[in-house]
Amino acid sequence: MTELTPLDRRLLDALCRGLPLEPRPYAALGRPLGLSEEAVLTRIQSWLRDGTLKRFGVVVRHHELGWSANAMVVWQVDPDRLDRLAAVLTGFPFVTLCYRRRPIPERWPFNLYCMIHGVDRARVLDQVDRLVEAAGSLAQNHRVLFSRRRFKQCGPVMRHVETSEPIPQNPEEITTGRNRLASCAGGEA
Repeated sequence: MTELTPLDRRLLDALCRGLPLEPRPYAALGRPLGLSEEAVLTRIQSWLRDGTLKRFGVVVRHHELGWSANAMVVWQVDPDRLDRLAAVLTGFPFVTLCYRRRPIPERWPFNLYCMIHGVDRARVLDQVDRLVEAAGSLAQNHRVLFSRRRFKQCGPVMRHVETSEPIPQNPEEITTGRNRLASCAGGEA
């Protein structure tokens, strides 16, 4: 893991606040720090390789985009068919997430989950119908679970590797230590 310089910490702080919505966001992020777009991207890639950053991704706030219906569709699938069904589901542009989970015998038989975001319940249910039709005999059973509450969606929080204590977002408050980014714990929005 890379020992972070004060400049690295300032860049990480800027990344935690999110990328600007413009054609060259990494150039805009680096400009106030005196870094080129290439230097910003090189640092991010290096941090991902060495584990300083565990992951780098987007937090999409679907509700603000007008998508007010969210449903997790859970599927009961024979293990030997699971990868095939996952490939079918992820072929649809409205499936935003797809992953496997272990079923709980006698209580919860579902082992494949996919997420759909839509403008309303009717649209989401239409999309589920398309998935069910495409799944054909690959799935034994499914359920549609609509979200009942929304939780805060946020970016990452830096934590000390050794102590797991959050690192302040203000770079002047950061003194020493090897840092790693971890996902945030959000509360209700």
